[in-house]
Amino acid sequence: MTFVNKAGRYTLALLAAGIAVAGCQKMDRPGLPDFPQDANPPGGPLNFYAAFDGTTSDSRMNAVDSVRVNFPADNPLAAIDGVSGKAVQGENKKFIKYAKPNDWAAKAKSFSVAFWYKKDGQTKNNTLGNGPEYIMSFPSSNGHWSGASMFIMMEGNNAQGEVKVMTVDKTNADNWFTWERSNNLTIPNLFDNQWHHMALVYDATTSGMTLYLDGVANPNVRTWANHGDINIDDSKISEMRIGAGPGKGLDTDDWLSSTFKGAIDQYRMYSSALTAAEVNALFTQKK
Repeated sequence: MTFVNKAGRYTLALLAAGIAVAGCQKMDRPGLPDFPQDANPPGGPLNFYAAFDGTTSDSRMNAVDSVRVNFPADNPLAAIDGVSGKAVQGENKKFIKYAKPNDWAAKAKSFSVAFWYKKDGQTKNNTLGNGPEYIMSFPSSNGHWSGASMFIMMEGNNAQGEVKVMTVDKTNADNWFTWERSNNLTIPNLFDNQWHHMALVYDATTSGMTLYLDGVANPNVRTWANHGDINIDDSKISEMRIGAGPGKGLDTDDWLSSTFKGAIDQYRMYSSALTAAEVNALFTQKK
């Protein structure tokens, strides 16, 4: 009888402790929102997906990554009507901050980044002079001059728009994949205040990046000569930003610190090179 009583008391104590711990966890973490999910098997190529479809009073819930239920550390951006459901409206000196892009950098050899955006006219820096605006960046402790492992930025006006992607590998070698004035590859109508779908697809087998706009591949594939696997150092990524560059000078005209003043919707990161048909499906299905 003594053993049974002690065992019973021990079991009750464990149950009580478990309830207490669960209660603390619920206090520290927002409740799970009703967020959209894509079909993606465990370990599948879709590593990060923020639809920005939340409509709760907790802005963090509205920007949750539904692949890993990864809540941002901060989301100061307003929710607006998007291409599908809700989107976020970029703002000067503000951006969404996550701890990590899940396991994307650890897994990616080839990769794809896809999103919808809407921007009206000339891109601006944070003092509202002409300058780039960033869709995303990975601030990094890798010691690279940019303070980043990767970023995607857009620059110019509606007549001559530019898209630039910079990546840094584990050796601190970097490459710019660009469609810009210097290589006569500017793109008109990027900033016409309409929703556009953009996908950037890097194929490690060819070391080439293809830019898709509204489901159509730009014929000018940009390359990182014989580089192969993208090889980003996941351990050095200190933060993931949507809507800002990697810099720390938000109150200056520092081109690395500029924020996106347009709208962003349906942001995805894959550790695979999407096919042209897969990119077109994202566009036609407004994903």
